[in-house]
Amino acid sequence: MRLARTIAAAAVLAATTCANAGTGPATISAHARAVQAQAINLDTHLDTPGLFAQPGWKITDRHSYQTDGSQVDYPRMVEGGLDGGFWVIYTGQGTRDAAGNRQARDAGLRRLAEIREMVAANPDKFELATTADDAARIKAAGKKSVYLSMENASPLELDPSLLRFYYKQGLRMLSLVHTSHNGFADSAGMGVAPAGEHGGLSAQGKALIAEANRLGILIDQSHASNAVFDQMLELSTAPIILSHSGAYDVFAHSRNIDDARIRALAAKGGVIQVNSLGGYLIDTGATPEYRAEMRKLWESMGNFDALTPEQRAKFRAQMEALDAKYGIRKADFDDYMRHLLHIIEVAGWEHVGLGADWDGGGGVIGYEDITALPKVVQALLDAGYSDEQVQGILGGNVVRLLRQVQALADPQAVKAALE
Repeated sequence: MRLARTIAAAAVLAATTCANAGTGPATISAHARAVQAQAINLDTHLDTPGLFAQPGWKITDRHSYQTDGSQVDYPRMVEGGLDGGFWVIYTGQGTRDAAGNRQARDAGLRRLAEIREMVAANPDKFELATTADDAARIKAAGKKSVYLSMENASPLELDPSLLRFYYKQGLRMLSLVHTSHNGFADSAGMGVAPAGEHGGLSAQGKALIAEANRLGILIDQSHASNAVFDQMLELSTAPIILSHSGAYDVFAHSRNIDDARIRALAAKGGVIQVNSLGGYLIDTGATPEYRAEMRKLWESMGNFDALTPEQRAKFRAQMEALDAKYGIRKADFDDYMRHLLHIIEVAGWEHVGLGADWDGGGGVIGYEDITALPKVVQALLDAGYSDEQVQGILGGNVVRLLRQVQALADPQAVKAALE
């Protein structure tokens, strides 16, 4: 059966490449739409909260990737069939001193408040989700689920006990680090893994994992080093998640994970959610000179979250010009499916899901925003996966994982955090 699916997957990629130049299925069947409608569709890495404070941007308005670069809003969630997911409290890694730690603490609390304010302002469309059962209940009520995750634990460096406050506010997933090392863990970096600082997890990082286990918070390895992966898998008393990662054996990038570790993750009951950030999917041809110029461009923008739509449009035009100058290659839908299908084959369908990194750099040609989610459903069915398997990948697997992790929590720790 696995060989047959591998042959079917290869045929799907070949057919879509010839017919649609890598942009995916041209039509979505009634069967695919029915399969998706019956599933709980969750994406585990929505960076859309970074837009909430942008002047003039509203989650309830229909936006366009072509005009403002955004990829998720309520109307497009409805069109694409996304039932919700994990909305990210992201904090960029700042200076690692007392002042930097205070800034990170405050930034995390602001982003938390922005997400909760969005939910409170739209009670007919969104609802905060905190348990595994909430996903189905909220969908049945005709609303979108808002689980909370934290990307980069730097807001906790000044006071790790804040994790209990975040838990009370709804946090259910935690990653320790982003693109550079912090006091908790070593980062995977952005291409070639940097030399480690802690040899994986620091003592503080290990303590944070233990506390997350006690509270029943999903531990997220994405962005952390391979050594951190190995130690998380050994130390965690519950299965872990990779909320937005790719396959290293398909493209050797430090943000991706190798097949041996994918198998180890699955053996421990964990789940890997597949990322759609093009630079992690293929060799784009980015040179050190290109990266240096792109870094300067980003630095010139200052606080990206505060940019007006006009400023964002100018920034996107500058990035496109820089890409053209260096001949940067663009990933497409087929490249994304190549990672997804490979990971399913390696891990088994029960241990795979979707974490596209929408509004955080994700999206490829043919899969530019959440309205294209039905293409993934169609492609999985065309590759030979059953309705049940596809529904697991769309969100059932992460719901099962959350239920398992919460069942392993310490009831007394949870009770104390909620008081």
